[in-house]
Amino acid sequence: MNAIASLALSFPLIFFTALLALVAVYWLLVLVRLAPVELFEHDSLRNDTLASALVSLGFAGVPASLALSALIVLASLLAWVVEMAVLGPLPLGFFRVPLGLAVIWGAFALASPLSAALCRRLHRRLHRHPSLSKRCLLGERVRVIDADAGGATAEMVDDPGRQVRLRGKAGNRPRVGDVRVLVKYLVNDEAYRSVPEQDYLDARTRLVRLHLVERHEGSMPRQEGRHGSRPSA
Repeated sequence: MNAIASLALSFPLIFFTALLALVAVYWLLVLVRLAPVELFEHDSLRNDTLASALVSLGFAGVPASLALSALIVLASLLAWVVEMAVLGPLPLGFFRVPLGLAVIWGAFALASPLSAALCRRLHRRLHRHPSLSKRCLLGERVRVIDADAGGATAEMVDDPGRQVRLRGKAGNRPRVGDVRVLVKYLVNDEAYRSVPEQDYLDARTRLVRLHLVERHEGSMPRQEGRHGSRPSA
């Protein structure tokens, strides 16, 4: 028991031990109804929130808290395996710190697609859960099956038995046969705003490219002219 505790408190496993403790406390609070399952959900994917970031990683259709918990648990298991099989037997000394940071990054990188695939298997069950079928559906694809003056009715692409109500604005009204992505939940109407799937993908691509450009420009030092003066824009 002491050996396991010592291993759990060693670097980099102590990082995952702390995260697992937070996950356990959170779900305990959920069980006693002191914390909501939709703790991180928002009404829209427009802003850079934890929920929208997880949707972009493939976790659409499940609560962000569940997606994050699955990601942490799988990453912790991978890090534990690496520690037992690789890092533990080696006399690393000071090199344990940089290698430990690499293990943390690699564990989350490998766990992300695995946990996303696991969460996708839970889609249909979560779609039918009455308390988890509102904001958690943001990022899901739907196919329009009926349209009228007030909006449209659509069914989930990966779960045809689950239908949602759509509201559209002028110039962006859903049409029968369209495949769209849910991007905003309208609380008062219990309906959703949506955009065509291709527009959503294009917007995501532009956003990623914008972040990369900003990061690149921010890392480039400004060139100084002679005598320390900066060139004018």
